[in-house]
Amino acid sequence: MPTKKPGGLVYLVDDDFAIRDSLSLFIESTGQAVKSFESAEQFLQAYDQEQPGCLLLDVRMPVMSGLDLQDVLLKNNIDIPIIFISGHAEVSDSAKAFRAGAVDFIEKPFDNLVLLERIEEALNKDIDARTEYAEKLKLIHSIDQLTLREKEILHLIVNNCSSKEVASVLGISSRTVEVHRAHIMEKTHSESITQLLIMIVRYDVVTHLAIRQPPTSDNGH
Repeated sequence: MPTKKPGGLVYLVDDDFAIRDSLSLFIESTGQAVKSFESAEQFLQAYDQEQPGCLLLDVRMPVMSGLDLQDVLLKNNIDIPIIFISGHAEVSDSAKAFRAGAVDFIEKPFDNLVLLERIEEALNKDIDARTEYAEKLKLIHSIDQLTLREKEILHLIVNNCSSKEVASVLGISSRTVEVHRAHIMEKTHSESITQLLIMIVRYDVVTHLAIRQPPTSDNGH
């Protein structure tokens, strides 16, 4: 059994009261917060996108099935990790669930300890994704604070230009390029240009370096 509970909330959606009640009690007994719903519609009304969590979801439910709910979430760009549970699993159902990004597909009856492990993995996945997204937004904000000249220089560096080549392209001195590099590192809170380049590639924010007007000489400044 997991010894340390991740933060976040387990959303449980199952139209079977007995399963919903027993699962809720079991998960809560481990110290993990749970909110349960008897229908997909109830879940959609209560879901808080700001709250880290995962979704424990029954496949077969009246009106809106678990797979239908997954489709709705995808169409609304809601990326919550989903663990499907089913007593009537079919290969086509599990295949569709996984193609749409499900974390796991577990058949009833299932091993409760295995379920807890999957829940912990799903919660940690959501927390990690949210942390990474926050870091990406922070980097984008830092890049947006750069001057036009600093963006020009960083854009060239991203494209593997050395300081000498940057100076030649922009018609400025190598010393000026180095001064701008220092400002770029300071504004982006980077320990090195290499670290900054890794972050730019990792978070795919190269488009934020797009220059909206042709570079103009600043006469060495």
